[in-house]
Amino acid sequence: MKVEREPALAYGVLGLPLAFAALPIYVHAPKLYADGLGLPLAAVGAVLLAVRVVDAITDPLIGWASDRFVARRAWIFAALPPLAAGFLALFGPPQDAGLAWLAVSLLLVTFGYSLATINYAAWGAELAHTPDARTRLVASREGFALAGVVLAAALPSLLGKDSVGGAAQLGWVFLVVLALGAGLTLYFAPAAAKTAGSAVTLRSALRDALACRSFVRLLVVFAANGIAAAIPAATVLFFVSDVLQAESAAGLFLALYFLAGAASMPLWVRCATALGKLRAWLIGMLLAMAVFAWAGTLGAGDVGRFALICVLSGVALGADLALPAAMLADLLARERSAGPRAGAWFGWWNLVAKANLALAAGLALPLLDRLGYAPGTRDADALAALAGVYALLPVALKALAATLLWCCRRDLVVEEERPCAGC
Repeated sequence: MKVEREPALAYGVLGLPLAFAALPIYVHAPKLYADGLGLPLAAVGAVLLAVRVVDAITDPLIGWASDRFVARRAWIFAALPPLAAGFLALFGPPQDAGLAWLAVSLLLVTFGYSLATINYAAWGAELAHTPDARTRLVASREGFALAGVVLAAALPSLLGKDSVGGAAQLGWVFLVVLALGAGLTLYFAPAAAKTAGSAVTLRSALRDALACRSFVRLLVVFAANGIAAAIPAATVLFFVSDVLQAESAAGLFLALYFLAGAASMPLWVRCATALGKLRAWLIGMLLAMAVFAWAGTLGAGDVGRFALICVLSGVALGADLALPAAMLADLLARERSAGPRAGAWFGWWNLVAKANLALAAGLALPLLDRLGYAPGTRDADALAALAGVYALLPVALKALAATLLWCCRRDLVVEEERPCAGC
């Protein structure tokens, strides 16, 4: 069955509510529980970190279980109740809610989110039968996901008098968005070819995934590139506030970034068709390096230039979102004869994606402190350190990722359908 544009659109819709769910957990929830309920900020942060560790560890386990009983729609449907209930509890806590309420609601929503996203990604990998079709499916999913991020970022200020009051209304909006998105995808998106479940043990499934040299190499490139992309995300508000001295424009900058990423998806699909996914992704990396090198030269008042940088870096983000997962789907297509592996592979993929965010914050923020930067400073050396961490450190990591990608190109270019080396 050939996947055309309309099925790709139907498949992609679910990406919007899933992305909508992800952003508020780490952006709005800390402020809601610290400012709105008066819980200690350090304790809230500790709960968030602990749940994130549990969440990352369980991803490969969810992937293995999903491959044992290959029913992607059923798994996604089963994920919806805990995802919805956890999100509603997280953003609608009673006034006497404490850390236990926060922890349990977070565990519910992250479990539902992981169960849904792993099977959603595996469904897309199993659904398409050509490299171009796989690129269209991933681009559709990630384009809707960026729309979900923009929606989740904008709504709290529109729903309430302040961000805390607005965040408390997110749960009910999310229920509607989730019902619509899940309903459209589960009803209209085509089913993948039926596959018998995998009878391998958990240990064998996780080991077999890492025994594939091509998969491991792609995972390493994905990790290096992901950390490079996550460092600016962890430091951009400091950069805008203290280097550009334009804190009031932060929302505009973020909107430009994500909207440019969503708008660039068709461009990267065409580029991948013309040049191949690997070369297209490499072009995206080189664009990001050039843009962030330019960002490192900016100073106070350079609002217009940074707005252009946000647009260009958003275009580069489109490549990061659309192409690596499509390359992973191509690798999985080689291995269909060996039984279902998509769940296990995307379990590892999700673990690395979540680790990237934690490593980026764990690397960038202590480094800034060590270099003498503190929020609100106007010291020239401290601001130069902030600019270097925000802009130049990602350039170095992107250069590493691009070098690794090019060196591994023979293993990762899969359009020629060569056997998977080392599998």
